[in-house]
Amino acid sequence: MHLVYPAVLSALLFSTGLYGVLARRNAILVLMSVELMLNAVNLNLVAFDVWLSRTARETLHSGQALTLFTIAIAAAEIGIGLAIVLAVYRNRGTSDIDRLRDTAEGHDADTPAAEKAEATA
Repeated sequence: MHLVYPAVLSALLFSTGLYGVLARRNAILVLMSVELMLNAVNLNLVAFDVWLSRTARETLHSGQALTLFTIAIAAAEIGIGLAIVLAVYRNRGTSDIDRLRDTAEGHDADTPAAEKAEATA
């Protein structure tokens, strides 16, 4: 198998994940898109490791070992990310990223607009 096939598939997976991160408003879908991008990187690591081990005849598969570390980090990231999203959802009642910009307790999203109206009056 040529190196081009997994590289193209990895590029498609990564671009789909990047689109999901940039276009989605739901925090859980953003986390899923980040996981998709990490899986694209894992596919590239394994593909290049197999390709390089054929040419160099080396026995150490460092790309596959790095992929295992990446999978472990991705599992920790999704666990912590989901815990944070659930905590924010319980406190705020939404997981919409645009509504979560204001991190201070008790402030509404309309407060800056109300302050502008009072300042101009």
